[in-house]
Amino acid sequence: MPLSGQSLILSSPGSAPISDADSAGGTAARQKAILEIVGQSGYATIESLAAHFGVSAQTIRRDIIALDKQKLLQRFRGGAGARENTVRLGYTEKRARNQEGKAAIGRIAAEHIGNGDSLFLDVGTTVEAVALAITGLSGLRVVTTSLASAMILAECPEIEVVVTGGTVRGADGSLIGATTVEAIRQFRFDHAVLGFSGIDDDGAPMDFDLAKIAVKRAALERARHCILVGDHSKFARPALARICEPAEVGLLITDRPVEPAMLETLHKAGVTTEFAAT
Repeated sequence: MPLSGQSLILSSPGSAPISDADSAGGTAARQKAILEIVGQSGYATIESLAAHFGVSAQTIRRDIIALDKQKLLQRFRGGAGARENTVRLGYTEKRARNQEGKAAIGRIAAEHIGNGDSLFLDVGTTVEAVALAITGLSGLRVVTTSLASAMILAECPEIEVVVTGGTVRGADGSLIGATTVEAIRQFRFDHAVLGFSGIDDDGAPMDFDLAKIAVKRAALERARHCILVGDHSKFARPALARICEPAEVGLLITDRPVEPAMLETLHKAGVTTEFAAT
């Protein structure tokens, strides 16, 4: 996706200028920078962009609308993210992003898992960090739909690993489908460690993939306790559909403090939140 100023069609003849106070060159430079910020982090809020560029929220909102119309990014409530075809990053790129934050989340999650516990491990690079963090525990019985997490734990003789079976989706070795869901329903778990892709206004975790949501829900229904893990980028936008209600989440672990309003919403729903310092 070209980022040069000449490649961005910022307005059509006769349309209103994006910002009354900006020259065309200033608008183009700012929008180019917005694309770079969103490309690097996967999202950005209107508030943070306005503060970064020293302009009003309305100016940023117009920028986002213009870029969304050109299909260069995607509008979300309160901000913007990479479009669906780019926000779903390749597996290798996902693993490379925010490794320290994910590792810290994994260590905190491991503190809530005891020797001899039974647990379900979801798919995703943050859950893989949890898998790595629990390799020092013993007597664990782990059921997972992640071939990547299974391989992390395969060399641990003190941990029993069950892979559910099902249809493989994606380079991360995610397992989905009716076979997967039915297999999960044969177990009981002390903990279900779930990942998520976005957050709803009331604090409910969300995801883009309906087949993966079905798997997450099946695990949640069979678990005594739910540990939700995800880095700060997941709090900047909603995703496609809800995984569960906020009250079904026992513990949420992320790498940075969330906004006070969302923190209050989560606490009112009975969700315990922990922030993993890196």
